[in-house]
Amino acid sequence: MPKNENQQLLLDLFAAYFDARKHKRQTASALAFEANYEEKLFALYEEIKNFQYKINPSICFVVEKPVRREIFAADFRDRIVHHLIFNAINPIFEKHFIKDSYSCRIGKGTSYGIKRVDHFIRSCSENYQKDCWILKLDISGYFMSMDRNILYAKIEKKLKSYFLEAKPPLGGLASKKVELDLLLYLLQKVIFNDPTKNCFVNGTRQDWVGLPRTKSLFGAKPGKGFPIGNLTSQLFGNIYLDEFDHFVKEKLKIKHYGRYVDDMVFVHQDKELLKSIVQKAKNFLQSQLQLTLHPKKIYLQNFCKGVQFLGTFTKPYRIYIASRTKQNFYAKIKIYNEMGRQKGDFSKEESQALLACTNSYLGIMKHRRTFALRKKMIKIFAKEILQSFQISEKFEKISVAILI
Repeated sequence: MPKNENQQLLLDLFAAYFDARKHKRQTASALAFEANYEEKLFALYEEIKNFQYKINPSICFVVEKPVRREIFAADFRDRIVHHLIFNAINPIFEKHFIKDSYSCRIGKGTSYGIKRVDHFIRSCSENYQKDCWILKLDISGYFMSMDRNILYAKIEKKLKSYFLEAKPPLGGLASKKVELDLLLYLLQKVIFNDPTKNCFVNGTRQDWVGLPRTKSLFGAKPGKGFPIGNLTSQLFGNIYLDEFDHFVKEKLKIKHYGRYVDDMVFVHQDKELLKSIVQKAKNFLQSQLQLTLHPKKIYLQNFCKGVQFLGTFTKPYRIYIASRTKQNFYAKIKIYNEMGRQKGDFSKEESQALLACTNSYLGIMKHRRTFALRKKMIKIFAKEILQSFQISEKFEKISVAILI
């Protein structure tokens, strides 16, 4: 690889490192890497440029909230490579994603998705004056069902097309100056890595009891599945269903359609048309992407009945916080209160986790009419905990108290 390309790759790697440690700097893995991080980045750089990169073992565990699921936490060093890949290929694919794909995209996210579905209903019903219907679909075990060969073929085709076309370079690893082979090599390593063959299990076998096979990589079919929690997995999820998004918009001509990961919402005035879409979607997903619609998560209701989407329940004139979201927040508060009683003071890492968790829920709730609810929930925290934090006037955010 020429000298200037070596320099660019090294710059990209340092940028990826700073991205990876953002909001994670106090975690044990990030702190461990930060000691002599320059030396470690140079070593990683040598591995990548010489096509000798090896993925370290992940840590596997099961979480209960917000929903029960299996997590594979990649080694911090590998998370840097995930950011390197993301920074390189996301700008290329971003241009092709539809407006109403909300997950893991700048300027999108859950709040945007909630607003868009509310807009779909108001627009389709002409401000609730006409009848319309809402169809909601879900894919069975989405992350565990994605086919690695299908995904890689999609990415390889897009990247080869990009590098062959006379487009201005994006800069960094996605630049036309950098060998395409290197990027495809890293993608192959990440996409075809099976974390179940190289992991440390944090927990016991009992943690997996009752977890459906469609929710675990240990139950995935050969050549299928991606670990939930990795940045690359989120991007791969968008790329994998991008073809389906365009099928819905361009072939089925559905104007009011949005998707967050595999949670899909369709709004239309014709109930029978939406019924027909179920079979068409099922056929496309199975034949083109080897995915299956969840048979128990097909929801078709009049707009007056409302729809649950991204932690909220949208009905005419009002968007409510979903009951499950409130219950999960109550459960988290209970856990932190119990921790406080048992341990007294929180560690810095535990305090950061409490802040992030609480502000995440408050961030969802503040966009709704929930002042009284936010106030009530904050006051459930034990007094000893509240003394360590500062609460905003409108109960929209908490921060670490500054002692004078």
